[in-house]
Amino acid sequence: MAPIRVLLVDDEPLLRMAFTMVLDAQTDMQPVGEAGNGAEAVRMTRALRPDLVLMDVRMPGTDGIEATARIIAECPHSRVLILTTFDLDEYAFAGLKAGASGFLLKNALPEELLAAIRSVAAGDAVVAPRITRRLLEHFAHQLPSPGGDADAAGSEARLARLTAREREVLTAVGRGLSNTEIAAGLHLAEATVKTHLGRILVKLELRDRVQAVVFAYETRLVRPA
Repeated sequence: MAPIRVLLVDDEPLLRMAFTMVLDAQTDMQPVGEAGNGAEAVRMTRALRPDLVLMDVRMPGTDGIEATARIIAECPHSRVLILTTFDLDEYAFAGLKAGASGFLLKNALPEELLAAIRSVAAGDAVVAPRITRRLLEHFAHQLPSPGGDADAAGSEARLARLTAREREVLTAVGRGLSNTEIAAGLHLAEATVKTHLGRILVKLELRDRVQAVVFAYETRLVRPA
């Protein structure tokens, strides 16, 4: 199989060097470039078409959030994995809204970094459901309020695409339940839950499970504790 082509984005050269060394040691990964800010990341993503962009958040000029949104809009083939300090970085939720496929702490172990890259490149979300729930509840006071009647109507229109069962599954996903837990709670086979989740993502035009959680919170299907 072709290696996972990774673009590294961070304003600290030493961190980029460290990540490059880790990736170079893997037979299934290939660092294809480095960018020191968001604007450069967008330009290089257009030119190189990497499979994955490992994106820092806080950078001078165009930050990682804006860069992520532009990359997702212009280069949908490239998935974005955001680097965050979590307890210090309050832009995490905005990163998910912008289309990132998950988070990675900057102090993650090398094996965690590699596992996260492989998961996101395979189309999965790197943030586990329960961690996603805790993250969103931690930043609950920063969640955007519905932006008026138009936004509320739009959200209701999107929710109307779902069957009653699919709405139940989406609510459970938003609460941080795993597929196994959802299956047990709704008395379904786990494969059926996966099928429902796949249909939910298609109907709501969402990229992955993480964005489904965000949608559940934004539409108030699930409310922070």
